[in-house]
Amino acid sequence: MTVSRCGFVALAGRPNVGKSTLLNHLLGRKLSITARKPQTTRHNLLGVDTRAKTQIIFLDTPGIHRPNRRAMNRYMAGQAASAIRESDAVVLLTEARRWTAEDELALRRVADARCECICAINKIDRLRDRRALLPMIDDARGRYDFTAIVPISALKGEGLDALWAEASSLLPEGQHLFAEGDVTDRPTEFFLAEIVREKITRRLGAEIPHRVTVAVERFAAKPHLAEVDAVIYVERASQKGIVIGRGGSRLKSIGQDARADIEALLGQQVMLRLWVKVRRGWTDDARVLATLGYR
Repeated sequence: MTVSRCGFVALAGRPNVGKSTLLNHLLGRKLSITARKPQTTRHNLLGVDTRAKTQIIFLDTPGIHRPNRRAMNRYMAGQAASAIRESDAVVLLTEARRWTAEDELALRRVADARCECICAINKIDRLRDRRALLPMIDDARGRYDFTAIVPISALKGEGLDALWAEASSLLPEGQHLFAEGDVTDRPTEFFLAEIVREKITRRLGAEIPHRVTVAVERFAAKPHLAEVDAVIYVERASQKGIVIGRGGSRLKSIGQDARADIEALLGQQVMLRLWVKVRRGWTDDARVLATLGYR
């Protein structure tokens, strides 16, 4: 008789190593927003993957990076640390042909937690010669006593079955915590806000997205039309002008991009209204962060 297993597996690593892409491909649907900029992921995002008698509850975590005194950075660091500490196992993502100081920092977080850990060497699709993987595997083996080392391409879906099998073998026996068909514990409003933030992150430079957050103030799902009112918060008036763009052109483009993804998510037409407001110092005020959903 097949034993029922269920547990938490944290996806950890430095920024931009592919954690959110990995979660999306493991689940077969887009749950985490993605962008080629650090700190795109700010919250631990739970994704449920149930296959027969095994349920893996993956946690996509913010990228582990050098300490920063800002309240936002402390929040993200706390999210990653708690996921590593409280999960049954961790998948530490690294990048093929690249080991950085932030990879070393992420590894130290795992070592401090003394948890079962799989090393997933990501982005192997970029290797011209797969034989180059052998020294990378040997290097990883020398850095830590990993339970397994699995080469993968999160973007191409390569090696993910092997990774899933290794992760599932580390789960404890027990009943599933989520019903079959459940994918996450987050409300719809969370994903609506994240979609808008993703479009902002992709359309703006490297610095501005770090000072932007989105809050959905109203969501009404009617039979033929969903209405979404969202506020984009920035820290300074100059940032507000950048987000809006000349004559409102950039905000209009952000809205168009976001509406298309929201309609795909909800399966119906959407009326999306966006406002940009200045809330000075919100990234460095823990109380304000809490009101904006960073708890």
